[in-house]
Amino acid sequence: MLTWILIFLVVAVLAAIFGFTGIARGAAAIARIIFFIFLVLLLVGLIAGLFTGF
Repeated sequence: MLTWILIFLVVAVLAAIFGFTGIARGAAAIARIIFFIFLVLLLVGLIAGLFTGF
């Protein structure tokens, strides 16, 4: 999942450099959404690990 965040981040940066603001905005929004999904899954995994003893 972090790979997808990095891919969309690179696409957003490259699009911003070349002036494609709509593409850059869309790629940055997708990267942000995937990052927050990853963050929530990480927290759920940590909490589950605390309760199961792993």
